[in-house]
Amino acid sequence: MSTPPDTTKPLVELREIRKAFGGVKAVDGVSVNLYPGEVVALLGHNGAGKSTLMKMLAGAYPIDSGDTLIAGEKVNIRTPAEAQAQGIETIYQTLALADNLDSVSNLFLGREKMTRWNTLDDHFMEVQARKVFHRLNKNFTNIRVPVRRLSGGQRQVVAISRALYFNARILIMDEPCAALGPEETAMVGGLVKQLKADGVGIFLITHDMPDVFSLSDRLAVMKNGKLVGTYRTQDVTEDEVLGMIIAGKRPEGREQAHHAATAAAATA
Repeated sequence: MSTPPDTTKPLVELREIRKAFGGVKAVDGVSVNLYPGEVVALLGHNGAGKSTLMKMLAGAYPIDSGDTLIAGEKVNIRTPAEAQAQGIETIYQTLALADNLDSVSNLFLGREKMTRWNTLDDHFMEVQARKVFHRLNKNFTNIRVPVRRLSGGQRQVVAISRALYFNARILIMDEPCAALGPEETAMVGGLVKQLKADGVGIFLITHDMPDVFSLSDRLAVMKNGKLVGTYRTQDVTEDEVLGMIIAGKRPEGREQAHHAATAAAATA
């Protein structure tokens, strides 16, 4: 039986992160953290800096200045491979799946398992794939058809399974419910709740307010590269969130939340 994650200590701490492209400050002194089993929604208009911030955590962009701590240890993430070595996986809006390949091949894409004769170990990969797919969706069995024939929800299962199989403990999800219908959106919501129960920390980039209020524990709003504020989702209204996004205005009388709700409850 696995040891329950320590929800009183952050998985990720980003401290005073800065990134400029030419003279444009894309991220300007942003600090945010993430705890095990927590979803933090990152909000803001296009160009607010939220995607750039996450790309630095994922190793796609180098950080100009600031500190990144993973499970309390300072790290220097320079490439996506180094991010993956820290247990950080990203699920982009496009899902980055190869449409002509089946779900098993996509699960192991770029990280294929080989036999001692240096051939693809198809049997091992299919057995492992069925285990991880079953964990997320017991009804997902058509794993040998090209992923282009799968529903949007099933494609999300494949993308999330790939992260889980390679031991992700920090997940960056970019608009996971974009272009999905109500039933598939509910399926993704169920997957997120399973991940939370397993102690995975999730940064959720989204413009969709129902996703924010149904899935996130805290929300962090950015505008023009700066952090407007971080709040427990249950403590703010949709109008107050929109005020932060549009006008950069913090809600009056609302206390910011720099710690997870679960951590606050554990230490209360």
